[in-house]
Amino acid sequence: MSIPQDVFKAHATGNDFVVYLDPDGRFEPTADEVRFLCDRHFGIGGDGLIRLTHPGMVSDLSADRIAACADGGAEWFMDYRNADGSLAEMCGNGTRAITLFAQRQGIADGPGGEPFRLGTRAGVKTLTSLGDVEPYGRDVFQVQMGAWNMGEPDAYTVTIPGTLGRGLGTFVDMGNPHVVVPVQGDAATLPDVGELDLTVKPVVDPVIESDQNVEFVRIDDAPDTADGKSAGEGVGKATMRVFERGCGETLSCGTGLCATGVVLRSRTGIDHWDITVRGGIVRVDVSESEVLLTGPATIVGRITLD
Repeated sequence: MSIPQDVFKAHATGNDFVVYLDPDGRFEPTADEVRFLCDRHFGIGGDGLIRLTHPGMVSDLSADRIAACADGGAEWFMDYRNADGSLAEMCGNGTRAITLFAQRQGIADGPGGEPFRLGTRAGVKTLTSLGDVEPYGRDVFQVQMGAWNMGEPDAYTVTIPGTLGRGLGTFVDMGNPHVVVPVQGDAATLPDVGELDLTVKPVVDPVIESDQNVEFVRIDDAPDTADGKSAGEGVGKATMRVFERGCGETLSCGTGLCATGVVLRSRTGIDHWDITVRGGIVRVDVSESEVLLTGPATIVGRITLD
C-alpha cells in the first residue's frame, strides 16, 4: 500500500479530508487507495485526500509547474484527490486544513508568523494564520485564492432530477470550474436552498466537458447605501449549498464559496460576504484582481492504519 501507516483526519467547515505528510515522495496514492480511505463505511471517510509533499515529488506536475512553485516561494505542495480518486485542481477549504496540519508538523508558522506559501495545481496560494476569530471559529486562516474569471451571467440552465423547477447559473473559474445558481429572482423556480435534494447530481445545460461544482445560493441580507457608504463597503449575508464533482454534496467548498462571492458581487455590487454553509460561516472578499477566503480549520485526530 502506497500510504503511510499514520494518517490524519482534518476538516474546514465540515469539508473533510484524510491528510498525511510525505516529505520524501514515497507515498503517492493510487485512485483505489483514495477511494478506500475516503469511503465513509469501509475506510476513514472524507470528501478527499491531501498529501503534503514537495512539488518535485508529484508525478503529474510539469517542469513548468514545478518551476512556478519555486518562483512563488512554495516549498510544499497540496496534492489533492477527490473522494472518487480523481485529481483536483484546487480546494480552498483543503488549503486551510493542510496548512493547519503543516503548523502541527512544524512546517508552517502560527499566528503572527510568516504567511505559508502552498503549491497547488491552480498555482501558489498564500495563507495567513489569524488564530481565533469570531464569528468564524478557531484556527482561522485567510487564503489569497488568486484571480477569478466569470462567464456570461445566467448562461446555464440547472435542474435537479426529481425536483420541480430550474435555475439559471453563471460559470466561474477559480482554478477549477463552478456554476453558481441563485434561487431567488424572476428566472428562478427551484425550491429554497434548504429544501433542495442534493443527494442526486444537478444537471447543467449546456454540458461542461470538465464537469463542474454547482453552488445554490440565497441572499439573506444585502446592505444599502445608508450613511454615505457604498454597497461595496458593507458586508452581505448569504446561504449556500454545493454539489462537488467527484464527491457529491459537501458541507462546504472553499472555491465554491469564492465563486459564489464573485457572482453575488456582480449582482449586488457588494464586495464582502459572510456566507453560511452547512459546516459553518466563511468570509469571502472579492476585488477586481483576486478573492480572499477566510475561515477555520480543524485537525480531528491521528489514525494508525491496520
